[in-house]
Formats: sequence, structure tokens, C-alpha cells
Amino acid sequence: MSRRFPLLLASAALLSLPVLLPAASARAQSEGLVEPPAGLPHVGQAGQNLDKLFEALKIAPDDESAKYIEKRIWATWLDTKSDTAALLMSRVKTAVDAHDTDLALRLLTAITDIQPDYVEAWNRRATLYFMKKDYSRALADLHEVLAREPRHFGALSGLGIILEELGDDKGALEAFRRALALNPHLDRIPEMVRKLTDKVEGRGI
Repeated sequence: MSRRFPLLLASAALLSLPVLLPAASARAQSEGLVEPPAGLPHVGQAGQNLDKLFEALKIAPDDESAKYIEKRIWATWLDTKSDTAALLMSRVKTAVDAHDTDLALRLLTAITDIQPDYVEAWNRRATLYFMKKDYSRALADLHEVLAREPRHFGALSGLGIILEELGDDKGALEAFRRALALNPHLDRIPEMVRKLTDKVEGRGI
């Protein structure tokens, strides 16, 4: 499990941590070293903005632009208009930093109770269940994410990793392909698709 856990976090954009730009990238942008793609919407207008961001992601001219757009998508998913949910999410981070997984799970459950459409609460709880090797609950939460946001490439990547761990190579391959179709710039997922394609469908002649 240890070799795949970093991939789950990376693929799911650090589900158990706040989705923020790395300090180096933020500093580079402030110094004018990295120009964000033109015409991107502000995070606050969630619905239509996500549609535009996903369109932009598919046609991103390079990895740098794609990663910037990907971070904007994650920031939109993380955003909540509920002050209570935002406060609880900050406490989730504190609990995770303190390695208090049980408290983090209780806090995330409280968020899903008060704001069931907030996909990041389900998504982060799935990661914590994965860390506890509680795959059935992790899968249930990932399905809750995808029921609300079918384009959630992080959840699809996590789903693929868990299904592969459980021996469902065909299901894992399908999940990885769906994730890659939504975000062609995901790290390491193309490698996983190639490996599973050979295993499930056989090598081409």
C-alpha cells in the first residue's frame, strides 16, 4: 500500500490537505514569473466557471498552463459558501496535521450532514478511510463524490487505485481512463493506463 498512497494523494490533489498553490508557485506568480492563462474566470462563480475551466484544461497548450487550470478547478471544488463548513474544514486540517484521523473523520461526517452537496468533504473522508484501509467506506464516499460531480478526476483516480488494490483491474482501467479523459495532464495516470491496458486487454500486435 505504501507505494500507492503518495499517488492517491497526488492524483486527488492532496485530498486530506487544503488545496492551495505551493509556496514556490505563488511566489513565482507574484513576481510575474508565471503568467496564468488569459480569460479564466474567478473561483467564486462555481457552476459555469467549472465548465469553462474543464474546456480550458483539455486544450491547455503546456503542462504549466494545465497545472494552473487544474488548481483553479480544485479551488472551486474546495470553496464553500457555508461559514460552518469552512470552519470545520479548517479543523479537519488541524486534526490531520496532528494525526488525529478519528477526529478528522467525525468533523468530515458533520460537514456531509450539514452540507451533503459539498463534494470535498466526501472526497477527503474517502482518503482518510483509504489511509485506514477501510476500502468499502472509501469507495462509498468516492461514489458520493462522483454522483455529485462526475468530472471529479481526483475521485476517479482514487477509485482506480482502490479497485486495482482489490484486484478489479478492468474497473480500475475504466476509472483511470475516465480521469484521463477529463484531465489529460494527470501525473502518472497515463503510466497506470498503459500498464493495465496490457494486463487487461493484452499487448497489441
